[in-house]
Amino acid sequence: MRPEDFSIDERRKNIIELLNKNGKVRVNDLASLYGISEVTIRSDLDELEKQGLLERVHGGAVTTYRSYLNMNLLERSKTNEAEKRKIAQRISEMVCNGDALMLNAGTTTLYVMHYLKDFKNLIVVTNSIAIAQEADRFKNIEIILLGGSINNQYQFTHGDETISQIKKYKVDKLILASDGVSAEEGITTAFATEAEIDRQMMKRASKIILACDNTKVGRVGFSYIEAVESIDYLVTNSSAPKNELEAIAERGVEIITV
Repeated sequence: MRPEDFSIDERRKNIIELLNKNGKVRVNDLASLYGISEVTIRSDLDELEKQGLLERVHGGAVTTYRSYLNMNLLERSKTNEAEKRKIAQRISEMVCNGDALMLNAGTTTLYVMHYLKDFKNLIVVTNSIAIAQEADRFKNIEIILLGGSINNQYQFTHGDETISQIKKYKVDKLILASDGVSAEEGITTAFATEAEIDRQMMKRASKIILACDNTKVGRVGFSYIEAVESIDYLVTNSSAPKNELEAIAERGVEIITV
């Protein structure tokens, strides 16, 4: 399909793909690409900014990723919230009654916890204080909060004590959130202290489900966790860059889009 034949939704998804790839888009370039007016493109960018998918600048838009890293947990949870909730709901459908789960710290994994309230006999091991507090409201879930040093801004535990405790458990599924996933660069996070936690969790799970919203597919974070081949499933939004999803699928990962 030619860009000029895209529907509004297809065009906006494609704009996000271009933004994730290049980091910036310009109004005049997009107007030429899609054969429409700059006024229409500005309207597209304004709507995508409302959804937290980009930040408007003079003449175009830039990715929100850098500002995202400076947000606290509550602010992060509100960014791209609708897309994260879709991912979380889909992941909850991959959980079975009686499962032992690990969830690392992240806003998408926090939303996953919201959708687990009706399951029976779950065990949830996590280093996220927010997830532990959420799970504590559900009588049918046994919650194990890993101890260690605390990152107050993002409310997660880390350090040698956390890692030591992870090694005590073996779980059916790890639901992992990350700041980036790339076929070439693997799974990455903004926090070096979190990377080792995630690596150890991956060693203790029979199946690994990576939860990444569309803005993080093709992106590379500061600290490397593992190669993309180490995960079983990637659950993301349908607006994620298709070329990157195809490259990840070629590495043996099952892609689930919502």
